[in-house]
Amino acid sequence: MKHINRRTRTLMEDAAGYAFISPWLLGFIAFSIIPILFSLYYSFTDYDILGDPVFNGLENFRRMAGDQLFWQSLKVTFFYAFVSVPLRLLFAFFVAMLFNRGTRAIRVYQAIYYVPSLVGGSIAIAVMWRRLFMADGALNAALAKIGIITEYSWIGNPDTAIWTLILLAVWQFGSSMLIFLAGLRQIPKELYEAASIDGAGAFRKFLNITVPQITPVLFFNLVMQLINGFTVFTQAFVISGGSGDPLNSTLVYALYLYQRAFKFYNMGYSSAMAWVLVLIIGVMTGIVFKTSSSWVFYEAKEGK
Repeated sequence: MKHINRRTRTLMEDAAGYAFISPWLLGFIAFSIIPILFSLYYSFTDYDILGDPVFNGLENFRRMAGDQLFWQSLKVTFFYAFVSVPLRLLFAFFVAMLFNRGTRAIRVYQAIYYVPSLVGGSIAIAVMWRRLFMADGALNAALAKIGIITEYSWIGNPDTAIWTLILLAVWQFGSSMLIFLAGLRQIPKELYEAASIDGAGAFRKFLNITVPQITPVLFFNLVMQLINGFTVFTQAFVISGGSGDPLNSTLVYALYLYQRAFKFYNMGYSSAMAWVLVLIIGVMTGIVFKTSSSWVFYEAKEGK
């Protein structure tokens, strides 16, 4: 009897738990799982939104092999991700090191530096960034103040347009910086004191204590920023006007996917592109996870 009562109590507790999370669970199924399954189905169809989807097997994936814009978008996205992610992490870590020294107004500074991460992905900031780097923008006006007169359009030149996007990404370093700062403050001070007693200098402490201890945080930031880098859309859309110009130099993968889906109504092709992007992100994060054992330091492993 006690066993039955205990089992009944457990079932009631489980039911109560599921009842509490049911709004989130229903939303997750309705707005995530079901669209994902539909997207997977559409990737194997010829679907233009206006008509019924027609199954065409792997035709969408075969078309990608001969789509020059597809390969251009991949090229732009890989360049953007592989340049912006390391720069953002380096800058975030540098600022976190400065903040770790501690000042009276440290919380105010943290809030100020975190703001770009909150608003950096918004339309307003992207519009501001576009105005900043136009031929008659604020950057050229500032250069004119120091005697450098130029009407160079930083977003209108194929050689520099992508760098304005990278600069915007680096400017949004606040979230990574706070995570690095939290990691730095978790490093035991006893390690630095012991190193000082042994005669270690600042650089030796940084290399042998700070860097190994911060690698788990670096690993987390690297994975998150790598995913963000491959899925960038809003900034490229606003700065290029949705075209990926000049000369497709800002045609990132997500922007080209958007064009295929909502400009040319090739929903089947764009769904296939979305799954290719999922595969690319999975491979890249898998490589990071696979190699992490050789460069990520965990204290728990030291006792083995």
